[in-house]
Amino acid sequence: MPNAADLIEIDKRIAIVRDNLRELVEEAAAFTGAADEDRTSGRIADQEAQLASLLKQREALAKREP
Repeated sequence: MPNAADLIEIDKRIAIVRDNLRELVEEAAAFTGAADEDRTSGRIADQEAQLASLLKQREALAKREP
């Protein structure tokens, strides 16, 4: 059985990254200009990669057998 504390920690980190993504998308909608768009796009890509990694970690933890 997966460690409940580990799952809780991963879930918290996932929530933070999802919130960061939401904020970045809102910023991207408000900004104009190529430099701002490039910077925001890069930050969004970084957060998406982090989210994908966390989701894989969570899936691996959830599949652990006792």
